[in-house]
Amino acid sequence: MHLPKTTLPPALNRCALLCIVALVAGCDIIPPAQTDPTRFFILSDSGHHAGQAQGGLRIGLQAVKVEGYLQNRDMVVRTGPNEVEFRDYRRWAEPLERAIGRALQSDLLASPGVSQVWAEPFPGDGERDFDVSVEVTRFEGAATGSGRYVASLSAIIEISAPGANPRIVARRQFTAPDESWDGGDFDRLAGLLSADVAALAREVLAEAPAKG
Repeated sequence: MHLPKTTLPPALNRCALLCIVALVAGCDIIPPAQTDPTRFFILSDSGHHAGQAQGGLRIGLQAVKVEGYLQNRDMVVRTGPNEVEFRDYRRWAEPLERAIGRALQSDLLASPGVSQVWAEPFPGDGERDFDVSVEVTRFEGAATGSGRYVASLSAIIEISAPGANPRIVARRQFTAPDESWDGGDFDRLAGLLSADVAALAREVLAEAPAKG
């Protein structure tokens, strides 16, 4: 006894064939590699050192502190008095505490009146004329009320006399002058903030007591 052959309608045959082809082709498709859009930025310093100035100032630079919101590696743009934006794909290449400390040390050493700048931890045999602590409260791009953007750095500088009886000899708030930024060129923002750190170094030396 022979069973009758079952023949599928042509439309169903074509549909089944297309499904099989699509399934096989799908197994061979590899998603294209995605380019990482993240860009990383660094702070630059003065690029030159005055060298060992005979009889120049010997400075101890304590570890730089930054506000909590600046400890995020994303670059920050302040859009209002109490509002900031973290730019996910624009990041500092290193923690800001380290980057600002490195640039500040280099900028201080560039002064012809400075012979040495030690960063914490200080060497036991290195005599210091004064110690400097810096707490950075703003380090970002900022939108102004007029709709323009600027680079913004503010910091508290504290200078103290080291020794057996350390004492604070100067303490002040420093705010760098506003420099225009277009709100989108983050390489320029990093350059402007680098210049602000150099201005901060000059302010430290201006506030430092004269060497006796």
